[in-house]
Amino acid sequence: MKSNVPRLGSGVLGGETPIVTGLMVLLAGLPLVLSGYPIYILPQYMAFGIMAMSLGLLWGWVGILSFGQAAFFALGAYAMGLTMARTLPVNGAYLGLIAACVVGALVAAIAGYFLFKAGVRATYFVLATLALSIIVEQIAVSESELTGGWNGLYVDRMAVTVGSAIRIDLSSDAAAYYAVLPLMAALYLLLRWLQCGRFGKVLVGIRENEDRVKALGYDIALYKTAAFALSGAIAALAGAIYATHANFVSPSLGGVLFSTEVVVWVAIGGRSSLGGALIGGIAVASLSNFLSATSPEYWQLALGVIFVLVIIFFKDGLAGLVRRLGREMKRGTP
Repeated sequence: MKSNVPRLGSGVLGGETPIVTGLMVLLAGLPLVLSGYPIYILPQYMAFGIMAMSLGLLWGWVGILSFGQAAFFALGAYAMGLTMARTLPVNGAYLGLIAACVVGALVAAIAGYFLFKAGVRATYFVLATLALSIIVEQIAVSESELTGGWNGLYVDRMAVTVGSAIRIDLSSDAAAYYAVLPLMAALYLLLRWLQCGRFGKVLVGIRENEDRVKALGYDIALYKTAAFALSGAIAALAGAIYATHANFVSPSLGGVLFSTEVVVWVAIGGRSSLGGALIGGIAVASLSNFLSATSPEYWQLALGVIFVLVIIFFKDGLAGLVRRLGREMKRGTP
């Protein structure tokens, strides 16, 4: 079965990995020349980039659009906050990160199993995941004794510990920045490894021709459920990182509006590219923040116009534009 999944380590013009590597190097150097608000806020945008990759995995690899990523993000954020609020014999932050991944994966696996076994596709799957976001948001509001309701839930900034001898406090912005950055890079490399392996190629095969992959003996529902579970775990992990860095989580993080924003990030960055989704999440979230500060009345309109223009002129997002320019440059090279 032939796959158009790019290989790890392909050239600068033919692959995305060198571009993402350049981004990581740039981000790693920013705290050396900047301080203050940019260094405080960028780890939250990195969490958004991780969340965007979770949708890129599902939408780009399998061709399944989900409006439920915010639900997993919120579940992970609340799991982190509630776990860290308890007195535990071990580092509660580590357990919070694990709990977030487990909850996100479990909810996605259960929902995915029933949806995919029932043959739910396309628009109906979008509606089902849309309902999931609404349900999570309403539960967060109604269970106010546990979640704080609309007042939200305070979450402590985590610390990195190794036994009882080593403790690195992440209360400073620079320390938190350098804790989130390598985690984001590791997740990207992990997903690229999966993408280039059998699992990723089967998912792309399902996207391209589901009937043919089924005829080859693959359990389509199982692979879709596994992809959805992995996507849910990554989105929940992003929520946990966001919660401990922002020190706060509210029901709106699980709402439909936030899920829609994630779709916009990935569409602009390029759903067929993990790097495009990652960069889209970071860049568009940063742009949204800038526009909301400079033009609070019209920033959503401006972002909507950008989204429409990208969809009209660059169907595969900015990542598709970069690939096309790369091919043209190759053809023009003597």
